[in-house]
Amino acid sequence: MPAETDTAGSRRDDAAKVSAASMIGTAVESYDFFIFGTASAAYFGTVFFHSGNALVGVLASFATLAVGFFFRPLGGYLAGHYGDRIGRKAVLLWSLAVMGVGTVLIGLLPTYEQVGVAAPVLLVALRILQGIGFGAEWGGAVLMAVEHAPRLRRGFFGAVPQIGIPAGLLLANGAFLLSEALFEGDWVWRAPFLFSVVMIGAGMFIRLRVAESPEFTEMKERNEIRRTPALDVIRRDWRVIGKIIGLRLAETGGYYITTSFLLSYVVLASLGETEDVLIGTIVGSALGLVSHLAFGALSDRIGRRPVFLIGSVTAVAFGVPMFLLVNTGALVMIVVAVAIGLVLTHDPIFAVEASWFSELFPRDVRSSGISLAYNGASMVAGLLPFLATALYGWTGWIGPALLFSALGVVSTLAGLATRETAPAKAADTAPGPEPARPTAPLT
Repeated sequence: MPAETDTAGSRRDDAAKVSAASMIGTAVESYDFFIFGTASAAYFGTVFFHSGNALVGVLASFATLAVGFFFRPLGGYLAGHYGDRIGRKAVLLWSLAVMGVGTVLIGLLPTYEQVGVAAPVLLVALRILQGIGFGAEWGGAVLMAVEHAPRLRRGFFGAVPQIGIPAGLLLANGAFLLSEALFEGDWVWRAPFLFSVVMIGAGMFIRLRVAESPEFTEMKERNEIRRTPALDVIRRDWRVIGKIIGLRLAETGGYYITTSFLLSYVVLASLGETEDVLIGTIVGSALGLVSHLAFGALSDRIGRRPVFLIGSVTAVAFGVPMFLLVNTGALVMIVVAVAIGLVLTHDPIFAVEASWFSELFPRDVRSSGISLAYNGASMVAGLLPFLATALYGWTGWIGPALLFSALGVVSTLAGLATRETAPAKAADTAPGPEPARPTAPLT
């Protein structure tokens, strides 16, 4: 066999191993982050916030959920800076540790009945810790996969870590369904948080065995390390960062409307139980384990932008139909609505983000660029369950439905304004402008 074939085959094997390891770690961190969303919708309104009004309790709980999103850009800034300075792998390890500590401690918190206002204060503090940890996670995970991948397969291998998100959501909702069957009282919501300690241990073990990104290793050897990569990318590529924030709104905002908000909506509107939405989320997440890979592979053939537009345009069209399906109150219709909302609006967008966003930045600021942009959109997304709940209180279901579609409009416009980067389709296959020589070497 020719040496070139051996090298290509070896790189594919390495890419598969690294992508799988990144996916498992992402699934663990996603589980930690998403159990908070489920608990916020179903339990925290009464456990941590002393309110006799169900709507007010849910609003307070979702406000706490949003706090974690506000601190994700800080985690993204730190992870991006150090990911470009000391390596992608180191960031993956400490982000997992930070997330794990915050999640387990939430499971040990006293309730409002036990310690009064100290309970929500402690909850907010730990949610901040979760936000920093999760904000640091995504950039390093996807870069490890994309930068290990063969050039013409970045879409597919970049999509592998992305299935850690539906896998984490699947585990989170499955954990709550199991917990509700096995436990009573506070243990129903505490058990999923405490179980996180096992998953964090497994994730750390797997990530310790992953090799550093070959592109970062080459950067280090060539003395291309920047002293202030995060600041440099903000100064030089702020337009790209702004576009990515717009690109993500239909995906991340729509995701939390479809999952977290609908959990509360079916109860507030007396349409069904939270379990109905959880089942739909589990079905959609299970399908997402396959759909992400299919959409990622498709983007290698037809381009990142066409696949992305499948999701964003569907989001525009599906806002009102999704709520009409849920409003029937029938379990089957609720499951169908949630599953379609995930598979056809979220998954095509999310599948291409790893490869598309990475290819928009030069490698010396790539970790910083994608981390800042990705988490910048999360600040907006974190407010959306709260905003959707407030709109429901004001306008009924049509407000959240139109909000869902509006997010699709914004992302579609951003998608049309962003250049194609897939090597098979882009006229200029370079990931971005050539980076300037570093202003100072790594010290």
